[in-house]
Amino acid sequence: MSLSFKDQSGKVFKVLDSLALKLVAGDGLLIRGPSGSGKSSLIYLLSGLLRPDKGNVKWDEKDIWKLNEGERDIWRRKTLGIVFQDFHLLNELSPLDNVLLPATFSYCRTPAQLRESAENLLDKFQVTTNRKTVSELSRGEKQRVAIARALLFDPPVLIADEPTASLDKKTGEAVASLLIDIENKRRKNLIVVSHDLIFQDQLTLQLTLNRDNSFEIKM
Repeated sequence: MSLSFKDQSGKVFKVLDSLALKLVAGDGLLIRGPSGSGKSSLIYLLSGLLRPDKGNVKWDEKDIWKLNEGERDIWRRKTLGIVFQDFHLLNELSPLDNVLLPATFSYCRTPAQLRESAENLLDKFQVTTNRKTVSELSRGEKQRVAIARALLFDPPVLIADEPTASLDKKTGEAVASLLIDIENKRRKNLIVVSHDLIFQDQLTLQLTLNRDNSFEIKM
């Protein structure tokens, strides 16, 4: 697949060129490269938030760009859990309500089973549920809330964008170990953008993007 964009002057910039990837269930993929090499663009392509100029994006042999916008939203909700670098939590909501936020797009009233799942995830990730808002949490706790939210519907694919970049070394190692443990025990596809050494040691499939649109794949 390939991706390019135009700036305000109309000049075309190519971000990715002729990139081919294939993952099977349980594969972990580490994406790395310098700033501006297309790492975030690739995540947006894989999650159906950006349309490739050429090629296609298939999950389980389903071309996601043959789905309409509503169908893609449903597919994304069932297939992907995304952990954003800046968490994208709502500070005025509690940790539990933040984890349950994706359910509000599917249900008028959150099922008791989903609420129990959210509580169990927060307990597993050692996030206290007695805080009124996530603004009272540390960055490490906020990151774990974001991971719990991404796992609410138990998706087969978990995507994390720089999950340890803004954390201290101890907290970063704990979050990285948590993500790798999820991949190993649940046989999920874990796709991580990171330069953290723990991911380099644990994820055997590694993609390095370069600013000149070239790339290297290590298996």
